[in-house]
Amino acid sequence: MWPGYGAHAGWMGFWMAFWWIGALAVFILLIWLVTRAAAAPPTQREEPPEQILKRRYARGDIDRDEYERRLTDLRK
Repeated sequence: MWPGYGAHAGWMGFWMAFWWIGALAVFILLIWLVTRAAAAPPTQREEPPEQILKRRYARGDIDRDEYERRLTDLRK
């Protein structure tokens, strides 16, 4: 038998299994991150003009006549 091999053989097997499990976990994590990033919706969506107009009217930036006039112009 090789010197020091018998007493440490169990630990060597444990560490080998530990590293394989760790590598597998990292690999799975990378795959999960890539698929999640690919499926993520765009962070900034452009708001439709009518929605912007409604929000401005609701905030009181424009009055009803201005809102209706601009809404009519948008729908042409």
